[in-house]
Amino acid sequence: MSYISFTKEQLVNLEFSLNRELVRSSNAGAYASTTIINCNTRKYHGLLVVPQPLLDEENHILLSGIDETVIQQDADFNLGLHKFQGENYFPKGHKYIRSFESQPIPILTYRIGGVLLTKEMLFARSEDRLIIKYTLVQAHSKTKLRIKPYLAFRNIHSLSKANHFVDKTYVPINSGVRMQMYQGYSHLYMQLSKPNDYIHVPDWYYNFEYQQEKERGYDYLEDLYVPGYFEFEIEKGESVYFSAGIEDSSPDLFKKFYNNELKKRIPRDNFENCLLNSAQQFILKSNKKTKIIAGFPWYGRIGRDSLISSAGLTLVNKDFKTFKEVITTLIEEMQGPLFPNIGEGLNTDYDTVDTGLWFFWALQQYAEISGTKDKIWKEYGKIINLILNSYKNGELQNIKMLPNGLLYTSDAGKALTWMNAVIFGKPLTPRNGLQVEVNALWYNAIMFSIEIAKLAGDENFNNEWENIANQLKDSYKETFWSKDKGYLADYVDGDYKDWSIRPNMVFATSLPYSPLSEKIRHLILELIKKELLTPRGLRTLSPKSPDYKDVYTGDQFNRDIACHQGSVYPWLLGHFAEAYLKIHGKSGLSLIKNIYENFEPTIKEHGVSSISEVYDGNPPHLPGGAPSQARNVAELLRINWLIKQYENKK
Repeated sequence: MSYISFTKEQLVNLEFSLNRELVRSSNAGAYASTTIINCNTRKYHGLLVVPQPLLDEENHILLSGIDETVIQQDADFNLGLHKFQGENYFPKGHKYIRSFESQPIPILTYRIGGVLLTKEMLFARSEDRLIIKYTLVQAHSKTKLRIKPYLAFRNIHSLSKANHFVDKTYVPINSGVRMQMYQGYSHLYMQLSKPNDYIHVPDWYYNFEYQQEKERGYDYLEDLYVPGYFEFEIEKGESVYFSAGIEDSSPDLFKKFYNNELKKRIPRDNFENCLLNSAQQFILKSNKKTKIIAGFPWYGRIGRDSLISSAGLTLVNKDFKTFKEVITTLIEEMQGPLFPNIGEGLNTDYDTVDTGLWFFWALQQYAEISGTKDKIWKEYGKIINLILNSYKNGELQNIKMLPNGLLYTSDAGKALTWMNAVIFGKPLTPRNGLQVEVNALWYNAIMFSIEIAKLAGDENFNNEWENIANQLKDSYKETFWSKDKGYLADYVDGDYKDWSIRPNMVFATSLPYSPLSEKIRHLILELIKKELLTPRGLRTLSPKSPDYKDVYTGDQFNRDIACHQGSVYPWLLGHFAEAYLKIHGKSGLSLIKNIYENFEPTIKEHGVSSISEVYDGNPPHLPGGAPSQARNVAELLRINWLIKQYENKK
């Protein structure tokens, strides 16, 4: 039995199996995603989801799903499963499933009487192509296999509806067909590795129901187009390959292509390897740009998340080249001193206060791990000066440095920090004023810049910024710290201080340069440990608060309310772990190792072999949000790296 596996009893239990999802991606940003029993429960699920640059900057689902039918002695056994409107499941092919394994790709095994069939799904990293390998392991009589594709040809955020505009024509190609439902889309090429019969019987299938969208309060009914089906004989012991892609390919090469792709996979045979395998999927390299996808299946590139994730996804594995490519791409897309945050092209949003400050932290990690601190100023000094001076001189809208050195941010209509949930156009946690983590990042950025400027011999820079840093350090403690309460205010606006116990204060304890003494940092960590630390991350609000929300569930409104009012984020553990080890050294390893190791069961709970976006604030801390999130995977990998560093210390 493989490390990632599920039994027949688990798989036929739909409450269990439909809540466990798979995601596989290509270097160019395409992906395949569905549940472990191949029944789609989200509008974002699909077996071939690819960017469509001629239409927009987003992904589109071409191939939504596939039904397989085993045919023996004139009897049909349909292996598919779909949920239709009104709690109707059909054709209930999951009853034939005997096991699921991932070693490292998903393998489903079906038993139909004397027939034993395996289905292995591989999504190529090198191109936008899905290959499914069908192997007839056992059979006592002549067997045929029928493959029926369900097509959508629509944006991942939309739903397909039956219409008269669909192009029902097809073009025969080598062992398959080519078709294009609507103009402007890529052609879909579906081919098999052996001769087959394609029967063209175009029709619409109505009212597929996506349970996850229904629960989230979105439209949840879709119509899918079925152009026809492929049919072929399969012999005992034979493997047949089905390919779906946006370019023609040679069926004779499917087996070789499949095996070559398989060799590149990191085996999912332990927790760390699952994280490493998942980490690869967030890295996109196309059109001479390298980007980090924030999460699957619906997130795109988020600048803040890219910088937070960069160390764990690349540096701890010594992949300095990819790190620099990510940074270069972000710099090329800067608007003045601002990094892109959300969106692409003309739709890019630059409105954040902290993304530029995370740039300094990412550079620190690179400088430390690569041992190139003396070269940073020469390579990035101009960008560093641009960002720091823009903040200092008040050149950025809604951001200015006060005379005491602290950064002040205010915009009544926007949420400029990472706590950026918005309902009806209004931020839920606006935190206007002086934010505790923003100013910790600001102090760290200045101090790091002074350090590398000094190494480069730039005395003019240091003369200007050392006084600001010294003033800022005093102002930070005076503004945020309360000796009586024993922790930091979350934000300060004029005479108002918000004493909500939130995890944002952890950054003042974890960053390479902290404006606080070791004693204060220790007190803060003890409070965080007591009120915010859970086995799945740090809560975004103390349970003692009257605004605390214990579960992340329901429609969009209720989830947005909960997301920063108690919900748990795993990525924050990276900074807690780093700060805790700085204070306690090797004696703190037992706690941090326990946190890391206790996370292992989660890779079978939601996003299989990955880490979910968010967890409930209360036990049992159920997962929610996107099933695969970059910064969570990245920070768990960095925690593992930190553990190894401290274990090797003399």
